[in-house]
Amino acid sequence: MQESQNTSKFYDHLWAAFIFFTRLPFWRVYQPPKSSYAAVVEWWPLTGWFIGGAMAATLYYGAMVMPYAVAVIAAIVIRLLITGALHEDGLADFFDGFGGGGSDRQRILDIMKDSHIGTYGVLSLILYIALLVFALISMSPKIAALTILAANPFSKMITSIMVVMMPYARTEETAKNKTVYRTIDWKAGISLCIQGLLPLIAFLWYTGLSWVMIIVVPCLVTCLLCWLIWRRLRGYTGDCCGAVCLLSELSFYLTVCALVA
Repeated sequence: MQESQNTSKFYDHLWAAFIFFTRLPFWRVYQPPKSSYAAVVEWWPLTGWFIGGAMAATLYYGAMVMPYAVAVIAAIVIRLLITGALHEDGLADFFDGFGGGGSDRQRILDIMKDSHIGTYGVLSLILYIALLVFALISMSPKIAALTILAANPFSKMITSIMVVMMPYARTEETAKNKTVYRTIDWKAGISLCIQGLLPLIAFLWYTGLSWVMIIVVPCLVTCLLCWLIWRRLRGYTGDCCGAVCLLSELSFYLTVCALVA
């Protein structure tokens, strides 16, 4: 009986993660209980396998039939379609809040919750997309595809450290998605490490690139952003998670770009 319940919870949590982090109609097949959405971060990197796989396949095979720059942009568009620009929305809100809110905690939270985008948000998206496009174009199609497969789950894994280290900055009632992630225990932590590190280990083995730089730079970026978030908000929000995930992933691409240049 206990084993059956554990299997059911695993299925519910995994299904909730794919419903939460993508815009594909998984909910039409099965709708897990609302409580399962509190555990979606525990399977976040696994959704990165799927999202990164679709993006990498579009880039690699698209480069065989169209100009490489077009294939890179198509890969980014595929990710935006799958995720509904969930993390990009968080990135824009994060920069609007921290750029326009000053040191006022409540003002930062209010700005991030506002559905309107400001100057800081627009600039952040332009610069982010530009750096992402040029970083991928600077690599060969094969290396770029492999980098995506490794970077997407890894960035999600290290971003989840915020859920471990910080409380949620809002209440469940005032949360934009009405979900507060539960605290990650040691079992979930091991699972996250497996999900995030397996693609990375395969990538490092195949490419032979310096594992020190590729691991340290994104981790350092994540830690600095977490420090900033803690200093200003004393807790995280969903927008913070999305922004940190994208920026740590971008630092992964830029590091690989520097190593293969």
